[in-house]
Amino acid sequence: MFASPDDVRTRLAAGNYLADGHIATTVFLADALGKPLLVEGPAGVGKTELAKAVAQATGAELIRLQCYEGLDEGRALYEWNYRKQLLRIQATPEGQDWADTHDDIFGDEFLLARPLLTAIRRTEPTVLLIDETDKTDVEVEGLLLEVLSDFQVTIPELGTVAATRRPFVVLTSNATRELSEALKRRCLYLHLDYPAPEREREIVLAQVPGITEALAEQLVRTIATLRALDLKKSPSIAETLDWARTLLALQSDALDEEAIARTLGVVLKHVSDQTRAAKELGLPTAESV
Repeated sequence: MFASPDDVRTRLAAGNYLADGHIATTVFLADALGKPLLVEGPAGVGKTELAKAVAQATGAELIRLQCYEGLDEGRALYEWNYRKQLLRIQATPEGQDWADTHDDIFGDEFLLARPLLTAIRRTEPTVLLIDETDKTDVEVEGLLLEVLSDFQVTIPELGTVAATRRPFVVLTSNATRELSEALKRRCLYLHLDYPAPEREREIVLAQVPGITEALAEQLVRTIATLRALDLKKSPSIAETLDWARTLLALQSDALDEEAIARTLGVVLKHVSDQTRAAKELGLPTAESV
C-alpha cells in the first residue's frame, strides 16, 4: 500500500494525521512485511486514529472489532443464524433425510460473519482495527493468535477460510493489562505517547481551521501543563481539538485564566481533576467568572 516511510507521512498528512518518522517507518514496515501492528500507549494519543488514517490514505475499508470484557468468539469471528436455521428446518419437506437438511442449514446463507471473518474474506483493501485488545479475555486473545498467525479461520461445518488478500491489521492497547508474549511476537510494536507541544500545535492548526497560531500555542502549552499534573485522566488529543473548537465557538482570541476556568470541563471530566487544576493554576472560582 505504501512505497516508503515518506510516502506514509505524506499520505497520512493528507488526511490530517501528522506522523513522525518513527510512526511512518513502523507503519511502512508493517505493510511491507505483512505483519499486524500493535500500537500501545495511554488513552487519547491517537492509536485508533492511526488505523482510520491508514484506511483513508489507502482507500481501504475499515473493519473494527471493539474489544471488551466478555467478548466471545461468536461476536468476534462468526455465529450461525439459529432463527433462520429453525425456520428452514420447519419448512423442510416431509420425508427429507436429516443429513441433507443438516448440510443445507450449515451453508454460507446461514453464516453471520463478524469482524474477524469479514476481514479475512474480503478481496478488496481492508484495514482491520482490533481496538482496546487489552480488554479482552485470554480466550479471545488465543483466538487472535490463530487468526493473526496464518490469516485463516476454521469453521468446522465449512472448512478452512484463508485470506486471499491479507488485511492491514492494527491492534490497540491502553496497557491496562500485559498482553501475551505470543501475541506480541506476531506483531510489530509501536508505542505512542502524548505529542510534544510543537507537534500538537501542528495537529491543532491542521484540524481546526480558523484558529490562530498564537491561540493554538497557548492551548497546547496549557494542555501540557495539565498533563504534568497528577490527574485521574489527562486530556487526550481529541479533547485538545475539542477545546480549540470550543474557543472558536466562543469567539475567544486568548486562553486567559478566566477562559480556562469557564471551559475546563471540555478537557477535564472528573471534578477532582478540575479542583486540582484550579488550585495548581490559580484559576478564578466558578462564582467569580
